[in-house]
Amino acid sequence: MMSPIEVSVLTKAAPSASSASVQVDNFAVLIDNSKSINHLHQIHAALLRRGLHHHPILNFKLQRSYSSLGLLHHTVTLFHRTPAPNVFLWSSIINAHSHSALWDCALSYYAQMLAHHVQPNAFTLSSLLKGCTLQPTTVVHSHAVKFGLSSDLYVSTSLVDAYARGGDVVSAQKLFDAMPERSLVSLTAMLTCYVKHGMLREARLLFEGMGVKDVVCWNVMIDGYAQHGCPNEALVLFREMLGKKVRPNEITVLAVLSSCGQLGALECGRWVHSYVENSGVGVGVRVNLRVGTALVDMYCKCGSLEDARKVFDGMVGKDVVAWNSFIMGYGIHGFGDEALQLFHEMLRVGVRPSDITFVAVLTACAHAGLVGKGWEVFDLMKSRYEMEPKVEHYGCMVNLLGRAGRVREAYDLVRSMEVEPDSILWGTLLWACRIHNDISLGEEIAEFLVSNDLATSGTCILLSNMYAAARNWVGVAKVRSFMKESGVEKEPGCSSIEVNNRVHEFLAGDIRHRRSKDIYSMLGKMNGWLKARGYTPKIDLVLHDIGEQQKEQSLEVHSEKLALAFGLISTSPGTAIKIVKNLRVCLDCHAVMKMMSKISGRKIIMRDRNRFHHFENGSCSCRDYW
Repeated sequence: MMSPIEVSVLTKAAPSASSASVQVDNFAVLIDNSKSINHLHQIHAALLRRGLHHHPILNFKLQRSYSSLGLLHHTVTLFHRTPAPNVFLWSSIINAHSHSALWDCALSYYAQMLAHHVQPNAFTLSSLLKGCTLQPTTVVHSHAVKFGLSSDLYVSTSLVDAYARGGDVVSAQKLFDAMPERSLVSLTAMLTCYVKHGMLREARLLFEGMGVKDVVCWNVMIDGYAQHGCPNEALVLFREMLGKKVRPNEITVLAVLSSCGQLGALECGRWVHSYVENSGVGVGVRVNLRVGTALVDMYCKCGSLEDARKVFDGMVGKDVVAWNSFIMGYGIHGFGDEALQLFHEMLRVGVRPSDITFVAVLTACAHAGLVGKGWEVFDLMKSRYEMEPKVEHYGCMVNLLGRAGRVREAYDLVRSMEVEPDSILWGTLLWACRIHNDISLGEEIAEFLVSNDLATSGTCILLSNMYAAARNWVGVAKVRSFMKESGVEKEPGCSSIEVNNRVHEFLAGDIRHRRSKDIYSMLGKMNGWLKARGYTPKIDLVLHDIGEQQKEQSLEVHSEKLALAFGLISTSPGTAIKIVKNLRVCLDCHAVMKMMSKISGRKIIMRDRNRFHHFENGSCSCRDYW
């Protein structure tokens, strides 16, 4: 409902010359305060009746308001009916299209503006640069120099941001270094540039040198660590942020939960969950759909499906992303039947699956050995939902068939694919050859990968494993020589374990930990217990032509065994031990974990690169099928 003053302004007769200025001011205030389309239409009609619709200030404000209310076509109509628009109106129409992500239209209006001999101002160029790709950015940059606007703080900051988006870090750096003054926005733009391109060291140096840091700066740095595989650093920085009394927001929470999931840091993730629920009103974060989905993902990756289920069941209006997250959670834990049940529940409530849904369901089938169900889902994707399988879906089917021992069938599927298989898919097939000792097919695949420059450290190591298992040391040497010549480096194995809210990381043969002496003492006891119960080290996995005793010693100090030993000496008897491994767990460590779960009377939960393994009372949830 309009106020009496608004009614008076809108219904008053045409103004006299003496009161025109007051009328313009009143209408300007009304337009600025207009929050509805209907109200703005009434104001527009009143301007037409009074002949004020071409007044430059009112016309400008009216166009801007229509745009802000989502009526860009009204803005465009008004603009084209405006005789000789000035730089402010041109800038406004350019900004309106940039704000609506209509970048080509914004550039077109800029070209028309120049054709009408209207010189741009700083707002024109900064608006234009919001969505410019690299080539137009260089043109706008030259115009900024030509029109004497390159030293303007807003323009130079927008240029830094545009060059960063386009991947030209060198130009962004040069502009940034040349800026006579830097605002928080320009500092954040350069920080984002470094982070986006993985230059975390440079980003951290810039971050530490910033006098004032708002929550956006903290988020850029924390999320940068999370996105580039440095979750520990992300969590340390988050704690520092809280210590500085900077209030986190939703973006902070999403980055931190991602880091907890990467590390398998369950207690830390639970603390963040509690922090959001108990402080949500104060920090402006609540468990909405995005945060809820992130919590489900985190709990699944940290091995707590019970917590994930509680969050999932409490979410209102679950979208396909939320369903995908929990289906994948069941999948990586090897609970194929539960994943399929959840999938069918999703279909019953009317949520249409995405291509990622089918990746999640097929992954679940692969980890549970459900070959028949996997084919049904694969066919359903094409027949009912008319989705063409992507390389990820074929990869899941190859994984499913390969694990089930149907290696040749998996190979035939790869050869018949309509999309180009990638190195990950070939690596999956090669792993199946390794598990089922199909050396001839493995060699054929490896030769194909090498000749097509698709070989990775993973595929090379798999082939080496196959040769080593067959005691073909010439083959092992050949692979190692290729890796050296090609610059392919083996990714070092790393295992982590969370104890008392702190994540401890171990490499193979690691002696850096402050309790290293106690860890190796426990390792010695573990070896004694294992051998007393008939354990025989799988020395054929060692890729070196060395003595058997040396091979055994090499296996004894794998990173996951060190993490297990630390868990045994650092937690109470009967407590479950949770370990995260960055690579696929080897056959020997898998066998050790099974036996140690029975010997210690503890449940051992391990997440490797591909899935979860729940070791309990001498058996594993994967049923030795991974």
